[in-house]
Amino acid sequence: MIKGCVLGIESSCDETSAAVVLNGRTVLSNIISSQIEIHKRFGGVVPEIASRNHTLIIENVVKEALDVAKITLEDVEGIAVTYGAGLQGALLVGLTFAKGLSFATGKKFMGVNHIMGHIAANYISHKDLKPPFICLVVSGGHTAIVHIKSYTSHEVLGSTLDDAVGEAFDKVARCLNLPYPGGPNIDRLAADGKNNIIFPKMLKNDKGYNFSYSGLKTAVINYLHNLEQKDEKPVIQDVCASFQSAAVDVLVKKAILACKEKNIPKLACAGGVSANSYLRKKLRENCLEEEISLYLPEMVLCTDNAAMIAAEGYIKMINGQLDGTDLNVEPSLRI
Repeated sequence: MIKGCVLGIESSCDETSAAVVLNGRTVLSNIISSQIEIHKRFGGVVPEIASRNHTLIIENVVKEALDVAKITLEDVEGIAVTYGAGLQGALLVGLTFAKGLSFATGKKFMGVNHIMGHIAANYISHKDLKPPFICLVVSGGHTAIVHIKSYTSHEVLGSTLDDAVGEAFDKVARCLNLPYPGGPNIDRLAADGKNNIIFPKMLKNDKGYNFSYSGLKTAVINYLHNLEQKDEKPVIQDVCASFQSAAVDVLVKKAILACKEKNIPKLACAGGVSANSYLRKKLRENCLEEEISLYLPEMVLCTDNAAMIAAEGYIKMINGQLDGTDLNVEPSLRI
């Protein structure tokens, strides 16, 4: 057995992933099998199809992760797996497989909160990063500002009151008839557009750390409907640029505010939307101006992957936070 060696398994949505990580920081392998091409024809993830494809491929993905890391199951100290949040059927595939491995091998078993995994991705990309720090969590299902007090303690300072920012990106993309996944396509088109349409920056001037994206989404839909009624066509690039600015600027403002008010000059970002080029640019500019150290995960670690699950699993393992095989999935698990 290799001390600190964790096998991570992730299957919360449409990526089947397995990874081997040493001491929560060093990635020996990170295999990701994406179903994007399968779900693209439907305009989004179909849960039943995602679950079926996880079942078909998970054994081979885990085997490949071990082979690339040049180890066997005997070398693994613990097995970490996502148990929430996510699609129930998809989560069940990964959790059941991980339970079987743990039961058969007697390895330590850790269930991991998917969002805490996203936060832990920063420990891989930035080996010098240690708590305390502020983390901006931005994904399809979550938008929050979290105070990471220690490796095992955190406080949610604020979160979305309705839609998550990633969900807003996807819904606006569908209204613009952009292919799945919507977020990257909005990001790409916005680069050639002008921020010349006034969309609301919801709760921008609110003194707290909460967010709201339902109103912004509705404003974009109304703008498109008004043009349609006039028999006019929108400049898609300008709509993308203007929407993206309205969605992102408030994220950056409140994340910086949290760092200043908590007197913690360290800001990390986590979740799929952390791959957005405009968000990364604005965070770099504002953190440089405010003398705040910025930690952004590598692009491959922004989206769903098992390396981040192994990193968080390692933290749970060394702190004795082990789970039994009675652990069940929690699709609506919160941070």
